[in-house]
Amino acid sequence: MQLTEDIFKRKTEHGGSIEVVCGSMFSGKTEELLRRINRVRIARLSYKVFKPKQDVRYDEKAVVSHNANQIESIPVKKSSDILLLAGHAQVVGIDEAQFFDDKLPDVCNELANKGVRVIIAGLDMDFKGRPFGPMPALMAIAESVTKVHAVCVRCGNPALYSYRLVPGKNKILLGEKESYEPRCRICYNLVFPQ
Repeated sequence: MQLTEDIFKRKTEHGGSIEVVCGSMFSGKTEELLRRINRVRIARLSYKVFKPKQDVRYDEKAVVSHNANQIESIPVKKSSDILLLAGHAQVVGIDEAQFFDDKLPDVCNELANKGVRVIIAGLDMDFKGRPFGPMPALMAIAESVTKVHAVCVRCGNPALYSYRLVPGKNKILLGEKESYEPRCRICYNLVFPQ
């Protein structure tokens, strides 16, 4: 038990970290977040997972991947709620980070500076191919950024865009395969030429 306490003390003395997993829809961002949190659970570290309250696609409370893997989470309205609810967690997971307000990078920095490992998953671009929400700032302050790719449904190449299938101009439209499909740069630009 003493060894575990020494490791935790050493980790908090040296600070935490921020990890970002980003990419298009259907690229495996949430699956990677769940994989990392599962390893945290195996290591018997304390953790909490958060998601935006508005994300109710699969479940009101759980973070659920497209492969139906899931973990209990705490839905929050704004990023500052994460600081209030994180408690003494050694690891904090955040899914769908693009939907949070612009204070999320500050929240993540504060947690990391307290020795917490912060693992974030989110879309890096919206359906128009533009940087999405606080994701660019999160990638800038992260110790590590993992960009994952889906498979373009048109040609099979790596996809980095989330092409919207349904009409609408609102930046946020919660949906799944009926609303979006992953596309590579070429297939995306056939519809949205630069």
